[in-house]
Amino acid sequence: MTGPRAKTCATCGRGLSPREVYYRFSLVLQGEQDAIDTPGGGTGSEEELALLLKQLEESPESPQEMEEQVHWERSGVVCGACRSLVVRTLTPKPEAAGPH
Repeated sequence: MTGPRAKTCATCGRGLSPREVYYRFSLVLQGEQDAIDTPGGGTGSEEELALLLKQLEESPESPQEMEEQVHWERSGVVCGACRSLVVRTLTPKPEAAGPH
């Protein structure tokens, strides 16, 4: 009978013992933009959209790179130390309370 498969921390790469506590994560970053700058002043005409599409097609970035700029998704496990780092990084700093 074999035990659970060994896991590896997605952040630091350290092997995790089956008896060690680990943390599952799923992260999705989705790009959003409220307004697009178009060459013709933003009227959204067919000519402007065709020009914008042409600029995208002539871009030096691959379609995969462009896609990852608007949708990036990862999941895995992290060790306790890396969990602390991620939580610290993604937790907003408290606003200054000001003088009391």
